[in-house]
Formats: sequence, C-alpha cells, structure tokens
Amino acid sequence: MDVQRYREEYQATEVPRFYDGRLHLAITFGGGTLALLACLWQLQQVRPLEWLAVPLSLAYANLSEYLGHRFPMHRPFRGLALVYKRHAGQHHRYFTHEQMPIDGLRDLRAVLFPPLLVVFFFGLFATPVWFALAWLFSANVAWLFVASGIGYFLNYEVLHTAYHLPDEHWLARVGLVKRLRWLHTIHHDPRQMASRNFNISYPVCDWLFGTLSNESRQDSAQGCADVRR
Repeated sequence: MDVQRYREEYQATEVPRFYDGRLHLAITFGGGTLALLACLWQLQQVRPLEWLAVPLSLAYANLSEYLGHRFPMHRPFRGLALVYKRHAGQHHRYFTHEQMPIDGLRDLRAVLFPPLLVVFFFGLFATPVWFALAWLFSANVAWLFVASGIGYFLNYEVLHTAYHLPDEHWLARVGLVKRLRWLHTIHHDPRQMASRNFNISYPVCDWLFGTLSNESRQDSAQGCADVRR
C-alpha cells in the first residue's frame, strides 16, 4: 500500500472525527510547559552540586530515548505490542524517507505522543524515581530530574514535529534542525529504520553505539556508481 492510500485509511480508522491538531499541540506544549514550571517552582536554594542532576538527567533521557526507540518501538516485546504497532506499524507507514512532511494538522495524530500516554509514562516512571532521589539525595535533585525529563520531552516533540513539517516551513530550515531532520529521514528509509539513527533528538547514543548514519542508501548507491565510472 502506498503512503497516500495508507494515510487515508489511517485517517478513516485511527483519527477521531473530533481530533484537532492545534489542540493536541496546545495540550502537549502548554501542559508540558506548565508541568515544567511547576517543578522549577518547587526548588529551594539549590546547591551547586545539586545542579549536576540536570546534565545527568539529560544524558539518561538521551539513553532512554535511544533504547526505547531501538527496541520496543522497532522490535515486538511481550506487553508492549501497542508501542510497536503505533510506531513501526503505523508511524513508519505514514511517513517514509520519500514522503516525510505532513499534509495537514490532522496528520499530527501520527507524530505527537497521545497526551494520556505521556501522563501515564511520566507518572509510572517519574513518581518512584522522584521518591528514590528525594530519599537518597534531596528534594531539589528529585525535582531537577523531573524538570529535566519534561524539558527533554518538549525538546523531543519540537524536533520530531519539525522533521515532519513541509520543507518550506521556517522551523524546518533552521540549521541544526535541518541537519537532524536529514538523520531522521534516513531512519525512515524502510531498509534502515530498524538499524540506524534511533536518537530522534541529538544523536549522542547513536554515535556511542555505532548506529549513526548520515548517508542514505540512495547516496551510497550513487557514490558507488561514481567510483565505477
């Protein structure tokens, strides 16, 4: 099934008639920003050493992004079939390396995380970690961990949305975004989606684990042809 036919089928079966992409954006970024500010509001006289929680939390978030994308999103695991279906089975059929941009705001249903899923996962993982960090270190460290996680998630959603915007959109043409967008486009090649470029934001873990690629299959083939000539 070609991409356009699949998009029509997805819109008919997976997207509620009342879905509004603008509302989805508002909930994601408005709600996320309020949650981030609420975490920062809890901080009290943060000591210099406690600020180390921020870079360590961001590094942990980058690793979590990589492992979550490389494994349950691209390999079926018991109990996580819905995650695999939504990502590998739907998102990668909705967007391929040859047809990455959205056609309209309703397509954001296939780009942004569902709000209820975000609340569930943050509640499931952040709550016990908050209590553990508050007990082991301090409440400031715990709140900085949660705030960093929320900030990383918002950054992730901004970048991932930018990768699927039309080429002429101003955000898609920002220097760093344009570079990261290319890496994500390579990942959407069906021949490479299960083996390359799993970091959706910054390719730190892709570089560390040897899965970073900045060359599409088409570029590679063209290069070999040039050498033969």
